[in-house]
Amino acid sequence: MSILDRISSPADLKALNHDQLTQLSDEIRKFLIEKVSRSGGHLGPNLGVVELTLAVHRVFDSPKDPIIFDTGHQSYVHKIVTGRCEGFDRLRQRNGLAGYPSRTESVHDIVENSHASTALSWADGIARGFKLRGESDRTVVAIVGDGSLTGGMAWEALNNIATSEDLRLVIVVNDNERSYSPTIGGMAKHLSTLRATKGYEKFLDWGKEVLERTPVVGHGIYEALHGMKKGLKDFVAPQGLFEDLGIKYLGPIDGHDFESLEHELENAKRFQGPVIVHAITEKGRGHLPALNDEAEKFHAVGVVDPETGEPLAPSGTSWTRVFSDELISLGEKKKEIVAITAAMLGPTGLDAFGKRFPERTFDVGIAEQHATTSAAGLAFTGLHPVVAVYSTFLNRAFDQLLLDVGLHRAGVTFVLDRSGVTGDDGPSHHGIWDLALTSIVPGIKVAAPRDGQRLRELLAEAVEIDDGPSVIRFPKGQVASELRAFERRDGIDVLYRGESADVLLIAVGAMAHLAVEAASIAYQEGVGVTVVDPRWVDPLPAHLVTMAGRFSEVVVLEDGIEGRGVANTFEILMRESGFARTIHSIGVPRRFIEHSKRGEILADVGLTSGAVAQRLVALKSTDLNSFGGFVTQEEKQRPERGNANQ
Repeated sequence: MSILDRISSPADLKALNHDQLTQLSDEIRKFLIEKVSRSGGHLGPNLGVVELTLAVHRVFDSPKDPIIFDTGHQSYVHKIVTGRCEGFDRLRQRNGLAGYPSRTESVHDIVENSHASTALSWADGIARGFKLRGESDRTVVAIVGDGSLTGGMAWEALNNIATSEDLRLVIVVNDNERSYSPTIGGMAKHLSTLRATKGYEKFLDWGKEVLERTPVVGHGIYEALHGMKKGLKDFVAPQGLFEDLGIKYLGPIDGHDFESLEHELENAKRFQGPVIVHAITEKGRGHLPALNDEAEKFHAVGVVDPETGEPLAPSGTSWTRVFSDELISLGEKKKEIVAITAAMLGPTGLDAFGKRFPERTFDVGIAEQHATTSAAGLAFTGLHPVVAVYSTFLNRAFDQLLLDVGLHRAGVTFVLDRSGVTGDDGPSHHGIWDLALTSIVPGIKVAAPRDGQRLRELLAEAVEIDDGPSVIRFPKGQVASELRAFERRDGIDVLYRGESADVLLIAVGAMAHLAVEAASIAYQEGVGVTVVDPRWVDPLPAHLVTMAGRFSEVVVLEDGIEGRGVANTFEILMRESGFARTIHSIGVPRRFIEHSKRGEILADVGLTSGAVAQRLVALKSTDLNSFGGFVTQEEKQRPERGNANQ
């Protein structure tokens, strides 16, 4: 029987000796490689935190001592040791284990986070709550890493944590940058300052980089930044930075050495005040493909061969790739274009632009707020910034979008990858909020391409807009096949023309293909549906009001929050134009949607051709209750497609 088979709770770890822990670490890595290769998920980060997670659970007593993961994708090992091994057979699948901490799964999961740099604020609040309630025997542990310390919110939290010397709070910095090799041989158990390590100069570089990329928050950091009087080494050393803030610093230590880890974690626990434990780990440890290939590739993987790490499913051309290629083409012609990313150069497709134009590409780290306001500054100088970010992460920078870019009418283009329903990564990663959020920004222009050709076309138009922000949004996955229009009227593409003027169906972006299929099905039921794509969905073309007046009913189909995005925008436009009428909305319900495959979720919320057709037919029968209902499962048999040229 393997040691892993005997682990059902953190208490089971405490009886193991270090040799057994080493064997368990090997078993966990094999387990992760096997399971995550089948399901997809965040492989690299979890391979790097095996020993660190085991040590934390041995020293602290979860859930009495809450363990909070920043960038919660590094919580797989935590899930394993808290009794969820069996769930990995359905990792990130319907009714299976979530890819992030989940309160519904276990009392050991505290924060359901996937957006970085938030854990320290959570930890600060929980630790202060314990203090006020007199629960002095409880310690809060926050595990931060994968670039979380480049986010300004983390430093706001640190500045406040430092004001309370008696907060029982241990901050474990999981430093897994591949450019930093763990120090070997110099990690004695009494290591408390960097001067005792052989890798001192590397750690000095690490500290200097943190300082250079970190927002200045509070008097403590100000003093650190002006600490040249202490000598260069004290100025750039990490412990100087944190201890100037008033937080005890321990490390750096080898994050794969149980003796060092447990020794320093025990010291931190006894200190009874805020402590930072700095551990150096190796991302992708124990998996040769993850170590030999680019680190970013194995941060998160799809279904791959467990031996080689190569994808098993053939991959088509993605929306991201189309954007990446077109941006380079535009960059060749328009020298004012610059690109900005928040630590996601590869996932957003900016890596190729960065290789072609390194001096015009800026990676600001996990700092979407800074990226947005910096883009406004770049626009002020006459450049045209393109900020590429996942739709879900634009939520973090809404204030900056509204007041730094929007208010100042800065010519900045935001490219929102992974808009709409994304699937596997769960409620925090769906890109269903952007259409509602951007709709309240004065002067913004939002485009939703339905296929690759429209993405190229609309991106070229967006980078010519210099009197305010522009947005291009597209979904996750393979780009849709080209869907040509019968005609273009005043910027509006007519995609399907019904025989009668029953329903005008306004399709937003990638929903256009579904709209045409639904119109075809509705035609067989005697309902004439005309499908149009306005291309620019905010502001909507004025001619759309005139067009809508010719139809009995008007419906907006979008992969954003139902009734809150384009449908609401059009209803306001109609009212302002003197046409008070109801605009029917088909979209995503306003609720947090759990992880499942994208297709499963779309079926659940009624975003299938059959479900949409059913609602369109219900309009003609004036059965509005039927229109408002959702079909919860994909129809097993669909009617044959009708004549699109009617």
